Amino acid sequence: MDSAIQRKKEIYRVTGIGMVVNIVLSVFKLIAGIVGRSGAIVADAVHSFSDLATDLVVLGFARISTKPNDANHNYGHGKYETLATILISLALLAVGTGILLNSIQNIRSVIAGEILPRPGAIALIAAVVSIVAKEILYRYTVLVGRRINSSSVIANAWHHRSDALSSVGTLLGVGCAYFLGEKWRIADPIAALLVALFIFKIAYEMIRDRLGELLEQALPTQTEQEIREIISSSSEVSEPHNLRTRRIGSTIAIDVHIRVDPDMTVCHSHQLTIDIEQKLKQKFGDNTLVTIHVEPKK
Repeated sequence: MDSAIQRKKEIYRVTGIGMVVNIVLSVFKLIAGIVGRSGAIVADAVHSFSDLATDLVVLGFARISTKPNDANHNYGHGKYETLATILISLALLAVGTGILLNSIQNIRSVIAGEILPRPGAIALIAAVVSIVAKEILYRYTVLVGRRINSSSVIANAWHHRSDALSSVGTLLGVGCAYFLGEKWRIADPIAALLVALFIFKIAYEMIRDRLGELLEQALPTQTEQEIREIISSSSEVSEPHNLRTRRIGSTIAIDVHIRVDPDMTVCHSHQLTIDIEQKLKQKFGDNTLVTIHVEPKK
């Protein structure tokens, strides 16, 4: 089976499972929050609903990003996956902002003398179920994302973990409010505020990396050094130079100049570039784009 088609199926499968889990969790937490009189659980349910939106983004862009090259996209459609990752990161920022503002408002209300309502036991159960389910979903999704080298799937995995962490903060706050009395109910919004800051950190790192990709940022220095070593491993090649690298979604593009014996035949030099290309693809994946310019030694 074509690797691009297999990759798309993997993305559909892991994202579809995430959608089912998010639907069940969101409905359960919303009901638990209303019945258990817990604003924190209701907010957590809204967070889970936001995951559904990112699942749809991943599914939509997976179809586009796996399309083959065409007249208008000579290097493929991999950047659409990069765009999907940025959209997911922006969704994370929006969710984090909502949690932060709500937490600040609740903290101010408690300081002003307002007593937050005591949550019901079902709110605690909902938080525990959410933590376990979302952590399992995170581990499964990030494992698949790394295996197929999909930045949007990995970003979606972190969205799952942000939901799990949000539920941890919710559990701490709801637990303090439930077991320790009125004076400890401020723990709920404080914990949620800390979770919001963590969400901001995750979103910032993902946006930073993907923007670098959109702006044609080169691959890390260590990766470029590995590329030079692979090229130089052939005794017939000398002075690899003008190395240019970039990432196009899950694909790596490599442009490089090499010098060979000026008496080398065209057929031999062509075969040499094919051998180097195969070595690079063995290291960085079959979809790696390699362009090698041959020059005579001086």
